[in-house]
Amino acid sequence: MNPRFSFQVDPARDLVRIAMSGLFTLDDIAAFADARHRAHCKLRCPANEHVTLNDIRQLKIQPQEVVAAFREMLAAPNYRSRRLAFVAGPTLARNQLIRALGGRDARCFDDPVTAEAWLLGQGESRERRSAAG
Repeated sequence: MNPRFSFQVDPARDLVRIAMSGLFTLDDIAAFADARHRAHCKLRCPANEHVTLNDIRQLKIQPQEVVAAFREMLAAPNYRSRRLAFVAGPTLARNQLIRALGGRDARCFDDPVTAEAWLLGQGESRERRSAAG
């Protein structure tokens, strides 16, 4: 149940990759927020022009106060992504995520390759070509 998270920043692609697993406490959320700040400092794009891919396939069902803290953190305007994608299995954690997003424009995917393609606009061009063809 140990909470874990990691950030990988790809400044050339304005991409932040996050992986989360386990069961979080409010203290873990604070540590996550600090790590997010350090990750965003590595970006070279203007504020809010980055995209974020968060893999939560190993995340456990979270207590309601943790879900509320995540919701508040996702709403922080200084860290808002231009596009936000989550990789989540068909679990209750995915349902918690959808509630935590609170109508935020984000998408859930089953695999990271498809999520990253959507984030970087590659999935859209294929969809447009298919629709045009």
